[in-house]
Amino acid sequence: MGQGKRSRSAGPHGWVAIHKEVGMASTRVVERVKRIIRAGRAGHGGTLDPFSEGVLPIALGEATKTLASVLDGDKAYRCWVRLGSETDTGDPTGQFIPGNTNFPDRATVLETIARYQGEMDQIPPAYSAIHVDGERAYDRARRGETVELPARRVVFHAVELVEYAGDGLIILDVRCGKGTYMRALARDLGREWGCLAHLERLLRTRTLGFDLSDCLTLDELTRTVAEGRLNEVLLPVDRALDDIPALRLRLEAWSRVLSGQAAWIDADGVEPGTVRLLSPEGHFGAIGTLGSGSDPSGRRSCTPKRLFNLT
Repeated sequence: MGQGKRSRSAGPHGWVAIHKEVGMASTRVVERVKRIIRAGRAGHGGTLDPFSEGVLPIALGEATKTLASVLDGDKAYRCWVRLGSETDTGDPTGQFIPGNTNFPDRATVLETIARYQGEMDQIPPAYSAIHVDGERAYDRARRGETVELPARRVVFHAVELVEYAGDGLIILDVRCGKGTYMRALARDLGREWGCLAHLERLLRTRTLGFDLSDCLTLDELTRTVAEGRLNEVLLPVDRALDDIPALRLRLEAWSRVLSGQAAWIDADGVEPGTVRLLSPEGHFGAIGTLGSGSDPSGRRSCTPKRLFNLT
């Protein structure tokens, strides 16, 4: 559609980063945020289990269009691993399976976690949202069925020891890729050490480029909105796309993009692939695909993939 025909969709557009509290489901947080802000559309940037806490980015309005593009990003966690028992869920909400108190020493812990680097196979917990024959694995597990999930390839960027005094509680900082389960990490460590283990506490410290410093609690968000200061905490629609190159278009090219048409643009030094497209004034408005070929003047072809109604 042409630029003059674009209309702003209802509600604010952007992201708010929430520090999810223990005991709340991620979907419940989204519902609360929608009510507080009176948003038309909202969605979260990656589920956190109810027992866990930490960074839960909430996309509002047009920002929800970016969710499919950003959920593959890396994440970071602080994990409290309790040695001496496993649980059927891998966290403190499940049925306990006793282990023993033959805990590893600090040197053994360091040696073991040093091997968690790069791509590895990991068997997801039975209590997970993975589909098995069209049904969530956790639904089958809750009915008492035996759930055997195949190993998946995951990525660990770093597993670092924060604290361990030999008393059965190990605190780890983990940076990893999508689909890596911290509950499975705790389980696997406990089995390797022969004492069993489960995840006692989990704090997500970073995801989608948001970290704890960006976050508000729901109570803080409520006060901020009541004081008319939402704009102070509302982050840009393309905040979660910061790792995608941004290109500022000239007026003619921008008009073509807003009409859904390919345009020739200046893109020196930018690799072919997905790009963010900015208006002549520098405002984000579209995601496009940049081609590799160029015209006689050196401009490259760019095809818009998704437009954002932000003007």
